[in-house]
Amino acid sequence: MARYQFTAAATRAVAAARRWTPSDTAGSLSPAELLLGLLDEAESRAAEMLAARGIDTLSVLTRWPTLARAEVSEKTALADDRPFSPELQEVLAAATSQLADIPQPFELATEHLLLGLVAAGDELADWLAEQGFDADVLAHDIRRLYGYGGNGEVEEAPDVLGEPPADGDPPSDSAASKHTDHVLLSTDKETSFAPPQPQAVNVVGERDLDTGRAHTALLRLIDAAANRAREGLRVQEDFVRFAWNDRHLMAQLKQLRHDLVGSLARLSQADLVAARDTPADVGTTVSTEAERERADLADVVTANAKRLQESLRSIEEYGKVLAPPMSAEIEQLRYRAYTLERALAATSFGLARLTDARLYVLIDGGSSLHAFGELARTLVKAGVEVLQLRDKRLTDRELLARAHRLRELTLGTGTLFIMNDRPDLAVLAQADGVHVGQEELSVGACRSLIGPRMLIGLSTHSLEQARQAVLDGANYIGVGPTFASRTKPFDEHHLRGPDLLRAVQAEVRLPAFAIGGIDRTNLAHVLATGFTRVAVSGAILSAEDPARAVHELAAQLRP
Repeated sequence: MARYQFTAAATRAVAAARRWTPSDTAGSLSPAELLLGLLDEAESRAAEMLAARGIDTLSVLTRWPTLARAEVSEKTALADDRPFSPELQEVLAAATSQLADIPQPFELATEHLLLGLVAAGDELADWLAEQGFDADVLAHDIRRLYGYGGNGEVEEAPDVLGEPPADGDPPSDSAASKHTDHVLLSTDKETSFAPPQPQAVNVVGERDLDTGRAHTALLRLIDAAANRAREGLRVQEDFVRFAWNDRHLMAQLKQLRHDLVGSLARLSQADLVAARDTPADVGTTVSTEAERERADLADVVTANAKRLQESLRSIEEYGKVLAPPMSAEIEQLRYRAYTLERALAATSFGLARLTDARLYVLIDGGSSLHAFGELARTLVKAGVEVLQLRDKRLTDRELLARAHRLRELTLGTGTLFIMNDRPDLAVLAQADGVHVGQEELSVGACRSLIGPRMLIGLSTHSLEQARQAVLDGANYIGVGPTFASRTKPFDEHHLRGPDLLRAVQAEVRLPAFAIGGIDRTNLAHVLATGFTRVAVSGAILSAEDPARAVHELAAQLRP
C-alpha cells in the first residue's frame, strides 16, 4: 500500500474525520467521514470550497444519517490508528492520479483530499457532483493554484482558487498566509501523517531494470491491464445492480474492485498514469467484429468476466517483476473472479429454468408405484411447476422405480422433476435436477456427479447460508422453515419466519422458494415479504382434493 504524506491542515482534517463514526460500528475510516473532517477544518481551502456550494455538516448528515460524532478529544483522534477503508484508499489513489503530472514528491492538502472525494466515482462522488463539483475543473484549478500548467511550465499562481490574478498584479500571499495546508512540493516529514500501511515497493531499484524505457513499458502494461480489470468489474457490477437488483453479488464485485485498488496501491499511481501513452498504443486501432457485437446481456457479462480474468493474469505476471507481493495478492483476486463468474452463471441458469416456477411440491413414494403415479399425474395436470421426489423409507430400487415413473409423467410438460438428496439416482432417472440439504453432499460434489446441465437446489436456514449458496454455484435455494411444518418437525428456536424471507429477498436474486408449513391460510404473510415462490408438501398431500389445493395456491401466487 502506498504511503501518503499529508499537510498539517490535512492531518487535522483526517483526525477530525476519526471523530465521526457510523452509529453501528467503529470500523475503518470512510469517505463520508473524511468529508465531515474537511468541514471541521473550517479554515481550510476544502471547507471554503464546500461552503461555497452550500455543503455543510448538516447536509452531509442528512444524506448519511448513520454517522455520529464520537465523544473523543482531538489528541485521542490524532492517535487513532483506525485503518482507511478500501473506499477511502480509492479516494487517495484518485487524488494522486488526477495530479500525476505535478512533480513529485508532494503532500496531500485538504483541497487534494476533496479532489479525491469528487473523482473517486462512488456514491459520495455522485452526490458531490449533484452539488456542482466536477473533478476535471477542480484538478485544473488546483494546478493553477500552485502555478503549474501541466506542460512542464510554471504558471503564475492565482490569488484565490478558481480566480486568476489580475494582469500586472503581483501574486498575493494573503491566501497562503491564511492557510497552512497547500504545500505541494514539500519534503518536510515532521508535519506529515501516514496511517500504518505496507511500505510501497521501490520498483526501479529492487529489480535493477536495464533501462528507463523497460521500466516505463512495464508500467504501461500494468496500467492498461488494471484499467481493463476495473472496467470489467464495473460492467459486471452494473449488471447485477440494475438488471438483477442483486445486492449480494454487487457487494462481492464491489469488494473485489476495492481490493484490486488496494493491491495496485503498492505501485505509485502517479507513475502508472505518467507512463500511460494512449495515442501511441497500437492496440487502439486493432479490433475484431466480435468485439463490437454482443448477443444479449448475458453475453456482455460473460465477455467482461473473461476480460477481468485475463487482465488480472497480466497484472499478476508482470507484477512479478515490479512488485512480487502485489503479484501474489492479484493471484488470489483472480481466483475470486473465477468464483464470481460461476456464481453469475449459476444464477443466470437458475433464473432461465425457473422463470415461471412459483409452486414447488414435495411428494413421497406413496403406498405403491401405482398410487404414486396417480398422484404425480394429478399434480402435473393441475399445473405444478416443480415436483420433488423425497422418500427416506424406500429401498434404492423402489426409489429409482418411482423416479423413472415421475420422469415419464413430467417429460414434455411444464413440470420439472427434482430428485431429493440422491444425485446418483437423479442421473439414472435423467431428472431435471437434484436438491440437497446443509448436511448432504455439497453443491460442488453434486455438480461433479450430475454434470453441468442439471439444476442444483440447496436448503438454507440463514441469510449467511443463502449468500454462500450463491457463491457455491447453486441454481436455486429453499429458505426456511417459515412456519411450523406438518411433515418435518422443527424445534421452536429453529423457526426463522418471515424475517428471514425478507432478509434474503433484499439481497439475493437467485431463485428462492419459501418452505416450511406454508398453506393457503398463511401464504399472504409469505407474499408480503416479497417472495413469489413457495415449496409445500402437507398443504397438497393432506388435502382431500390435491388438484383443487394446487389451483387455490396458484391463484394466490399468480393473482
